[in-house]
Amino acid sequence: MKILLIRLRLIGDVVFTTPLLRALKRTFPDSNLSYLVEPQAEAVVRGNPHLDAVIVAPHATGLSRIATDFELARRLRRERYDLVIDLHGGPRSAWLTWCSGAPRRIGYEITGRTWMYTRTVPRPRALRSRHSVRNQWDLLEAMDGWPSGEPDPSRDSVEMLRDAQADARIARRLNEYGITAAHELVVIHVSAGNAFRRWPEPAFIRLVSGLAGESPCRRIVLSSGPSDRAAATRIADEARRILGVGSDRVVDFGEFDLAELRALIERSRLFIGGDSGPLHIAATTSTPIVGIYGPTEPARSAPWRDPRFATEAVEVAGLPCRPCDQRVCEPGDFRCLTTLKPEAVLSAAMRAMNARV
Repeated sequence: MKILLIRLRLIGDVVFTTPLLRALKRTFPDSNLSYLVEPQAEAVVRGNPHLDAVIVAPHATGLSRIATDFELARRLRRERYDLVIDLHGGPRSAWLTWCSGAPRRIGYEITGRTWMYTRTVPRPRALRSRHSVRNQWDLLEAMDGWPSGEPDPSRDSVEMLRDAQADARIARRLNEYGITAAHELVVIHVSAGNAFRRWPEPAFIRLVSGLAGESPCRRIVLSSGPSDRAAATRIADEARRILGVGSDRVVDFGEFDLAELRALIERSRLFIGGDSGPLHIAATTSTPIVGIYGPTEPARSAPWRDPRFATEAVEVAGLPCRPCDQRVCEPGDFRCLTTLKPEAVLSAAMRAMNARV
């Protein structure tokens, strides 16, 4: 059986699909499994042992986007897939699913798109406390011959292949900064996909300076998206000013790609970050994690991995506006994040680092 999975756009969402790849190959070991992804998340599935092929949807805009999508559609049709599963549900992914011409096409029941599939699965519009992996697992259960049962993170955790070349590059950079195995490395991701998930800079400054100040052997590396590099620099500079003689404990690595980020996290004692792609990249390692949650909830988007590995979630509980659709902040003050105290994250960090597998 020749199967194509489609999941476009965001890094974290693609990470959340990786348990399905293992489960599909285990259930149908003789199947040929392909994955269609966009360039920014290609590294997540590149080299995945359960995949036979990775197809990258070209990034284009305007009229060129139309031309490239038609060429991609023709390519998918030539492959003659037996089954296509749309894990995304967006207009583009639904159209590509339909264009594949596969005799079986599974997707979410979304108004205006159900005709593009041969079988649909309900997806309630209301936000609910059910994990994203479980929501996508519903699509597998629509397959003929799929065994019943809930997904188990201890058996089907998220995964991303270790890139030996990326690890070597990170090793060289650590060496250039004088960071050895004797140092306790902590990675803190200060970016977020949108303003609704962005913890305030003063809170990050308190977190960085607090963690760095606790141990002369600790080294803090800040990561960020390209658009937040200036914010990361401000946070690092102010934390260094507060630390004074211990300012060398905050390291500016500059930019690194997804494979390098994973390699860095794998070598670290702790990862801290908001609900964004890097948090879920971190979940593909055994490194302890502290997740900072604002408008989203851990029940829906916590790292999906073996529960033996230390994973802490910090949130402001009891707010009637959580979770939200991240389009308008009803109270207007982003209180789900602005009232989340650095001390709570520092405490979670200590628990995570002191946990034992």
